[in-house]
Amino acid sequence: MSIFSSASVPAMTSTQHAPSNSKRHTANFPPSIWHDTFLKYADSESVDAANENMTQQIEICKEEVKKIFLSSTNISQKLNIIDSMQRLSISYHFEREINEALEQIQNIFINNTLNIEEDIFNKFKNNKGKFNETITEDVQGLWNLYEAAQLSVHGEDLLDEARDFTYTNLKSMITNNKLSTYLAKQIDQSLMLPFHKGVARIEARCYMSFYEEDPSHNKVLLTFAKLDFNVLQKMHQKELGNITRWWKKSDFATKVPYARERVVEAYLWPFSMSSEPKHSTHRRIVGKMTACMCLLDDTYDAYGTVEELELFTEAIKRWNINPIKSLPTCFKVVFNAISEVVDEIESALVDAKKSTLVLKNVKQAFLNLAEAYLLEAKWCNEDYVPTYDEYKVNGAISSALPLHIVAFVGLGEFATKEVFDWIFSDPTTIIKAVSLVGRLKDDLASHKFERERDHVASAVECCMKQYGISQEETNKLIQKEIKDFWKDINEVCLNPNNDIPKAVLECIVNLGRISEFTYANFQDRFTNGEFMKERVSELLLDPITIY
Repeated sequence: MSIFSSASVPAMTSTQHAPSNSKRHTANFPPSIWHDTFLKYADSESVDAANENMTQQIEICKEEVKKIFLSSTNISQKLNIIDSMQRLSISYHFEREINEALEQIQNIFINNTLNIEEDIFNKFKNNKGKFNETITEDVQGLWNLYEAAQLSVHGEDLLDEARDFTYTNLKSMITNNKLSTYLAKQIDQSLMLPFHKGVARIEARCYMSFYEEDPSHNKVLLTFAKLDFNVLQKMHQKELGNITRWWKKSDFATKVPYARERVVEAYLWPFSMSSEPKHSTHRRIVGKMTACMCLLDDTYDAYGTVEELELFTEAIKRWNINPIKSLPTCFKVVFNAISEVVDEIESALVDAKKSTLVLKNVKQAFLNLAEAYLLEAKWCNEDYVPTYDEYKVNGAISSALPLHIVAFVGLGEFATKEVFDWIFSDPTTIIKAVSLVGRLKDDLASHKFERERDHVASAVECCMKQYGISQEETNKLIQKEIKDFWKDINEVCLNPNNDIPKAVLECIVNLGRISEFTYANFQDRFTNGEFMKERVSELLLDPITIY
């Protein structure tokens, strides 16, 4: 990774041609599929109107749900309600009640020496050490075991075995039409992306349809979830409308014509980190910042020469536009866009001391990202294919997820020196793991498209080179490594001695989840919005019908 001095940088005039040893790399990105769809929501008064019309109804439903939950004395019943609340994405309304209930249940287990260890799953095995086929008779239990196995950590081979066994059998049941349509749809979705790795709001939208088909569903719970979803959807529409208006007003399509217009797709990243009302400002600002990161990425990847990008990186390091004054206008437009978003972060922070701390760390994260992009640009220009290990060191930063974390956390209550020191510490296991889940999933999905143009070697090529294996073998190796990174994530989250706020960890894990969704099935849904058009419409355009 390049480190630059603060010495004077030689200027390059806007008419000067790029030196012969450096070249522009162009890309033919598809246009945005959303255009001005969300612009009409920017000044919408529907949020306030919806809140006024539904507040009373929501409060009544909320109290009913609370009564149902608190009156259930059966442990199994209480856990089922908690599970439904989480799947319906309404658990944030009942955090205190849920935490108290889980603490009581945990105490019951401890007092009765019923601590659950991995060895408990041995009782499902036969004398040959294989899982008994009889357990496949309980489909719900088999599915629950599959989902539980997603929380395994390193060394829990038994849970890995359980995951593979349950996956194979559940898939077979679906293929052979042994399940009801209602159950088959849910399980099939779970096999494609387990609940643990799913984005909460996307999972909730799907689960509501499934839950409604269940004859034993709780009507009060479902009605409350639908009301809550519709009210929040109007808030999310207004946020996205605001970002769309900013993008159009900035005229990036004309001023930075080589870059992708991905406002809606960019918004999904902070949206996935938290969709709760209290994080509205976070989503609006980080949504703009993510769109700016796209401009930045494409400037390094699909436009600038190495010489220009060195100057651009220097400008970001100094946080001063002077080094790029002689470069084409697009560089200045991108730099100013980043500066304005950082100014917006500053404006959102009331505490001056906190503001200084946050801005320092946000700027550092931007510089880290720019330097990672620059290194990739140099590798591409030199036709250099790094080793897979070398690529991953830089790739964890070029994933841009550390910057997402710094900005989102910076806008919240846990923006302290201790938390920022932890985020920037080397290595921070969970941040490195989440970032590499994002980087590797992205590379697996975009490898084919990027090979059609001049582009830095992806993780796929680097891995093939380092190990001398085929692309098919490489894909399997990388997918196995992604599973291992999820074990790293689980270890940190399940560690009872972890002193990092749970809310911070949850935001970080959610970036791994949106990465899994965005790059599922070897599709780059960020660049090719058509692949997730239906999901976005369900989340952000179509309200849920309430009977």
